[in-house]
Amino acid sequence: MADQTVASLFTQSIPSDQIMISSADEQVLRSLAGELAKLACREIEREKTDLWRRHNALEATRPVIFCDPENGWNEIITPDRIACAGQLARSWETYLRKEIFWADSMGDDKVVEPVMRLRHVYTESDWGMHETITRTEAQGSYRWDPPLTSYDLLDKLRFPTITVDHEATEQLLALAGRTFDGLLAVELNTQWWWTLGMTWTLINLRGLMQFMLDMYDHPEELHRLMEILRDGHLAKLDFLEENNLLSLNNDNTYVGSGGFGFTGELPRSDFSGRVRTVDMWGFCESQETVGVSPEMFEEFVFPYQVPILDRFGLNCYGCCEPLDKRWHVVKRFPRLRRVSVSPWADVETMAENLGADYIYSYKPTPADLARPNIDADGIRAELRRAMDITRGCRLEVIMKDNHTLANTPSNATRWCRIAREEADR
Repeated sequence: MADQTVASLFTQSIPSDQIMISSADEQVLRSLAGELAKLACREIEREKTDLWRRHNALEATRPVIFCDPENGWNEIITPDRIACAGQLARSWETYLRKEIFWADSMGDDKVVEPVMRLRHVYTESDWGMHETITRTEAQGSYRWDPPLTSYDLLDKLRFPTITVDHEATEQLLALAGRTFDGLLAVELNTQWWWTLGMTWTLINLRGLMQFMLDMYDHPEELHRLMEILRDGHLAKLDFLEENNLLSLNNDNTYVGSGGFGFTGELPRSDFSGRVRTVDMWGFCESQETVGVSPEMFEEFVFPYQVPILDRFGLNCYGCCEPLDKRWHVVKRFPRLRRVSVSPWADVETMAENLGADYIYSYKPTPADLARPNIDADGIRAELRRAMDITRGCRLEVIMKDNHTLANTPSNATRWCRIAREEADR
């Protein structure tokens, strides 16, 4: 699912009276920022930047490696390691410690930069209704009650609206500027979505089982719902464009479900400084329809995702859903460049499908890192097999979707070392 540890993670809505950093917390942050700034100036960071740029241009390179422990970060940067006291300072500290870990310990190809990226302070409304979540624990499984219990309620749906608190945003930027002055550049770069695929929203509103039944029992109503979701997503993009709220993601921004956006192909040649969706990478997926036939996917999902992806200059598609059975449909998306090959996809079939024409975004199973003693030989054998099969492809190996490292942070670094050795081989 969404990797929010790489993007700009700072709370999207924060009260103005909490936009503050104590002098003690500032000392901690400046010390970490200085450490990151030194690491970011190394020649290896420029080499990794060039590697991603050539890789995204479909040039032949060694396989590119990236590891994001995701929920496993809680076992690498434990609460007792966070020295700051204030809520905002703790979030900034966590970000800095992750970047430093990537730079001096992880061993993958993630680029670290002397930059602090902040999000706008904003709120976003729902669709006029929202699911009710029931949990037994803060993390882990949950159930939800979908609110769209009848298609008679369709007229109650409303497009979500974004409200930006510009005063608080400027206050946040000014505070970061003072805190990191002389050490890190401060940029406003909000990732307003992870996916534009819509089916996550669809399932939350209607329910997974009901959606499956609707394709047979209520196809016309389901098409109408998909039209509403499509139009709502397009309206969101219009709003962000018209209000100059978009940022380029042709840089060290995480794009799709794996990989970074470094490219010379974006923004478009007529770019004048105001970011449009056509100047950006786009991303859709449809993990929730993994149990849907290619024909049903083509009827109920594909035609509604096309107008969204058609707005972007380059596109990524897919996450955990295997695409080998629906590739004949997916390959028709406009300006498709990065394609996810999940642990459930057929590696050989996807190698034949993608060849050197697309980025082969290979996702090994995160279960490999979820045991106290990893099977290093098994990991190496599986990576070697995948790299041999994809020798003619434009391969990136993305370790993500980790829910635990079995309280063994070295699992991530050992995996990176093995992956790099196999990539260099």
